[in-house]
Amino acid sequence: MSFVHELAAFERAPDAVVSTEALMHAALFGAQPAAEALIAEVDGVRVGMAVFYHTFSTWTGRRGIWLDDLYITPAARGAGAGSALLRHLAGVAVERGCARFEWWVLDWNTPAVELYRRIGAEAMDAWTVQRLSGTALTGLAER
Repeated sequence: MSFVHELAAFERAPDAVVSTEALMHAALFGAQPAAEALIAEVDGVRVGMAVFYHTFSTWTGRRGIWLDDLYITPAARGAGAGSALLRHLAGVAVERGCARFEWWVLDWNTPAVELYRRIGAEAMDAWTVQRLSGTALTGLAER
């Protein structure tokens, strides 16, 4: 959870986290896990995480991997931990027969965008994110 809070602060939304350790434990280790997580370590010290889950594409007829969060502590950035997590997740996607490996990135996070371009990721600029949450979500469900 400390990485989750650090990431929220980095993304300029420190008060947006409502998750708890109990919720995360259930999501990662419960009877029907909703996500998986990887922890990056350097010399035995935890320096980052990647949280991911499966998606599905009707166009490919196959699963994909969605990287929900990738976070590396400021002191460890630039040392290769983020690249190692991405490389590992690409291997997981290939091993599981996934057609895609996708994620979002904030447009102002220039170092991350540059890393993603170096590894061959392409921006999906024609697509915009749509979200229902809070009263909009419950309101639609009640119609």
